[in-house]
Amino acid sequence: MTLGDWLREPAITIDRIAERLDAMDHAGRMAALGAATPGEQQKLWLLALHAPPATFEDFVPADVPDVTAVVHHGRNTMPIEGLRTFQKIFARARDTKGKLYGFNEGKTRPWLGPGCFTVRSTAGDPKEEKLGAIVVDYYLTPDGDVPAAPVSASKGISWFVYGYTRDYMRKVSRHVTIGRGFKWNIDVGALFLLVREDVRR
Repeated sequence: MTLGDWLREPAITIDRIAERLDAMDHAGRMAALGAATPGEQQKLWLLALHAPPATFEDFVPADVPDVTAVVHHGRNTMPIEGLRTFQKIFARARDTKGKLYGFNEGKTRPWLGPGCFTVRSTAGDPKEEKLGAIVVDYYLTPDGDVPAAPVSASKGISWFVYGYTRDYMRKVSRHVTIGRGFKWNIDVGALFLLVREDVRR
């Protein structure tokens, strides 16, 4: 079954969706979420308001060594189907008190660049907290030891997609989060799902 099937159930909850996703392996989660439509992602975003808050460990688990790339497979709501899949790569930097950084990988990287970002908590800002507990913040260029060379998201052609952007993240399950994009603090209606791939030991 897929996310679309689950969302058609009359009494579906985010807890029930999380239970099903947690019971799957990575391939199962990718199959269940890999064809999620914009409308389905919007419904999931609203349901995820009732999930536990996302934490840094949802993006880089505590047992993953510093500066180790953690791949999250993404599906966005862009109108062009061929550009809907991508990856966000997260890592915990050394000597920065657990700060997380990352960049984007996909078909658009050769001409848009990596779209580097810093991950931060929204705690203490009531307006941001309502959107999500974690924000992928492109305003903040990584300044630590990360798996890709830090590049400002607000320079060059990268500016058109990543510049002055913040993605607010909500937890769906142990491996899955959903984000909503804001540019210049304006909701642009862009949603995306992330499915974390476990780091191989």
